[in-house]
Amino acid sequence: MAQYKFAVGQTVDFVPGAGDTNVPYGKYKIQRQMPSENRELQYRVKHATDGHERVLSESRLIARAGILGS
Repeated sequence: MAQYKFAVGQTVDFVPGAGDTNVPYGKYKIQRQMPSENRELQYRVKHATDGHERVLSESRLIARAGILGS
């Protein structure tokens, strides 16, 4: 079983792909680890600026420099 790369409460950056035109780039906070639907781990995240919550794939997230919650 795959291990989650990010922890609840951790702040990450979203890097959009070609099909992610409606999802803003930037800082997100991990709200919840989600079960895998297609072998790729997913997270419920909250955008730091607009406050919207989304489900994003782990491959689209990168760790921010610093410690948890930074």
